Amino acid sequence: MAVFTLGLIINPLAGLGGSVALKGSDQVAEQALALGAEPRAHLRMAEALAYLAPLKPRIRVLTGSGAMGESLAREMGFNVEVLHQASEPSTAEDTRTLVQAMAPLRPNLILFAGGDGTARDLCASVAPQQPVLGVPAGVKIHSGVYGLTPKASGIVAAQMVKGELVSVTDGEVRDIDEAAFRAGQVRARYFGEMTVPEALRYVQAVKMGGREDDALVTDDIAAEVVEQMDPEWQYVMGSGSTVAAVMAGLGLDNTLLGVDLVQDGQLLASDLTAAELLQRVQGVPTKLVITLIGGQGHLFGRGNQQLSPAVIRAIGRDNIIILASKNKLTALAHRPMVADTGDSQLDSALQGHYRIITGYRDAVLYPLANPEDALC
Repeated sequence: MAVFTLGLIINPLAGLGGSVALKGSDQVAEQALALGAEPRAHLRMAEALAYLAPLKPRIRVLTGSGAMGESLAREMGFNVEVLHQASEPSTAEDTRTLVQAMAPLRPNLILFAGGDGTARDLCASVAPQQPVLGVPAGVKIHSGVYGLTPKASGIVAAQMVKGELVSVTDGEVRDIDEAAFRAGQVRARYFGEMTVPEALRYVQAVKMGGREDDALVTDDIAAEVVEQMDPEWQYVMGSGSTVAAVMAGLGLDNTLLGVDLVQDGQLLASDLTAAELLQRVQGVPTKLVITLIGGQGHLFGRGNQQLSPAVIRAIGRDNIIILASKNKLTALAHRPMVADTGDSQLDSALQGHYRIITGYRDAVLYPLANPEDALC
C-alpha cells in the first residue's frame, strides 16, 4: 500500500483578532489574547482531518512540534514525524523553516490552517509544483488557496489519499495591509501563486456516464502543451499517440514508438537511444513530455526504455510533463501510475502526486508509485 505523505501546518494564532474586532491577527496576537480571544485554528484543522481519520493507516504526517501540528495529529491518532521544533507560540519564521524541512521529503500535499499571512509564508518557501491546500482559519481569506470550508479541504485531501482524480489550479496568494484595513482602507497585494487542488470541484463526469471524445481531448492536450513550451528549453518527446499529437501540433515528424528531441519548434534529433539522450540532456535545461504506456498505467518501464534512470535523473523530477486523458486515468480504477525504471531508488524518488495535463487549461493531480506499492 502506497503511503500518502501529508505535510501539516497550523498557525495557532490565525483568526485570533476576528472575534475581538481587530480585523486580523498580524502583530496584534498578544492584544487579541488579552482581550479574551481564544485560539481556533486547531479546531478548524480538526474539522478537516476528521475526513482523513478513516484513512490513517495510509497517511504519514510531517509537521512541527506542539501547537504547530504535532499535538492535534497525535491526539487524532495519526502517524507523526516532527521535522521542526517550533517556538511557543510559533512564528512566521517557524512556518517557513518547516516548509523548507518538508521539501526534500516531497509531501503529496501540504495542508495548512491559517489566513492570508500564513499563505504568504508558504508561498515564499514552498517548492515549485508542490500541492498545497489551506484550511480557512484566519480573519482575512482573500487568497485563492483555501477550501470553501474546513470540510471542503478535508474532502479534497481524502480524495487525494484514495487516489481519486482531483482538479488542480494555480491559486493566487493575496494579502491586505492590516494597519490600513483597521483605518478603513483596503490595500490588497499579489504575492504569487501555488499549486492547489480545487475544493469541491471533482472530476466525475466520466464516472457519472459522460464520455470524452478521445481524438478531441488529445488535440486539446496537444494545444495546451504547445502553448506552454518555452523556446529556451529543449523537450524530450516520449512514446505514444498522445505525445505524437503534440508533435503534430508542432508540425514535426514523430517517432511513434521512439523518443525525439525538439526545441523552439525545431526537431533536433529523432529516435534517440538512451546513450544519445543522456549526452544531449546533461547540463542542458530539458523537460520530458510523456504519457502512460500500457493498461497498467506505466509511466516508465514499458515502451520507453530509452528513458534510462540516468536520463531521468539528468532531466529532473520537476521537469516531467505528464499527459493523459481522464478516460485513461479513470480506467486505472484509483490505482497509481507506475514507475518501473529498473532502479528502485529512482522509483522511490519519483513517487508522489503529479500535475497531469488532461485538456486545454485542464489538469488533475494523480499519484505515481513504484511497482511494489502499485500492487497494493
